[in-house]
Amino acid sequence: MDYSQFLNHEIARIPYSGIRRFFDIASEMKEVISLSIGEPDFSTPWHVRQEGIRTLEQGKTWYSPNRGFTELREEICKWIERKYGVSYHPETDVVVTVGGSEAIDLCIRCLINPGDEVLIPEPSFVCYVPMTEMAKGTPVVIETKAEDQFRLTAQALREKITPKSKLLILPFPNNPTGAVMRREHLEEIAEVVREHNLLVLSDEIYGELTYGDRSHVCFAEIDGMKERTILINGFSKTYAMTGWRLGYAAGPTEILDAMTKLHQYAIMSSPTMAQYAAIEALRNGDQDIESMREQYDMRRRLIVDTFNSIGMPCFEPEGAFYVFPSIQKTGLTSEEFCEKLLYSEHVAVVPGNAFGACGEGFVRVSYSYSLKHINEALKRMERFLKSL
Repeated sequence: MDYSQFLNHEIARIPYSGIRRFFDIASEMKEVISLSIGEPDFSTPWHVRQEGIRTLEQGKTWYSPNRGFTELREEICKWIERKYGVSYHPETDVVVTVGGSEAIDLCIRCLINPGDEVLIPEPSFVCYVPMTEMAKGTPVVIETKAEDQFRLTAQALREKITPKSKLLILPFPNNPTGAVMRREHLEEIAEVVREHNLLVLSDEIYGELTYGDRSHVCFAEIDGMKERTILINGFSKTYAMTGWRLGYAAGPTEILDAMTKLHQYAIMSSPTMAQYAAIEALRNGDQDIESMREQYDMRRRLIVDTFNSIGMPCFEPEGAFYVFPSIQKTGLTSEEFCEKLLYSEHVAVVPGNAFGACGEGFVRVSYSYSLKHINEALKRMERFLKSL
């Protein structure tokens, strides 16, 4: 039976994620070191797991309110105000979602009408373009460049704006490049946003994973931007809670009402156990974040220094847990490089073009893995480069 006649044409057309392809190949091979998936190698902190266990033991396994438990939304608002000085009302301005990815999907689907343009800096996380297309919007890609440290510039943004532009996605700290936007850069972007009456989806899932002596700046902090910003965040990266599947959105009441309505019909509510664990993480998890960040920073410096020394030029990322070295000197495409590396040295990394066409000539390498695995992978990659 030909099922293609029954499938939604838009979904049938969209390809699978380029990240998963190499991960799936690697999972079938022996002795592979995979630096391909952005997942912390740390376990969820014990006190957070313990809270989840306690709720199960007490039989707290019922549905939560659609927006999430009030107590969790209150803690989210306290955390945002403590970190960024931005105030949200827990009853009206926050919805708890199944991971940050659901929050992104809700935001795009609730804002975009057919033909509306969504401005998407690339290289960036693989979901933004497909989600825009499934909402029948038009993705407009803005290429970021290594010479700008993969930051979005106000000039590049202005050049892509048309009368149909509605939403700008700000994916910083960035996956896959590790690029960050400092306050002075965000202020320049805010000027363009005001000038052209745009809304902003600020994906800040890596906001707590920045390095150096300058803290992450939330876009909603910038003067006049809170009313234009839907802040997306979650617990997966910050607290090593990927499998708990919990995220949230905060923003203007009218937009959050629409997102909650869609969430209500599509999902109903987020996992109860995960919500109780997240309350504990927000209240008592600052030291956990700091400990993990110190480990990531050590790995970051090691991997950047090594890549630059073995002939894979790499700018120093200041956020997330990825590096994005150039492989252009090898003469191979990103996919050729990754395939040859995987089959010859059993090391899995992700081709840069999985994150947009402008990622061609680069590969993404995650350092959310142990030093033992990273060191061995770097030895194999150096050997591979010499063989070329």
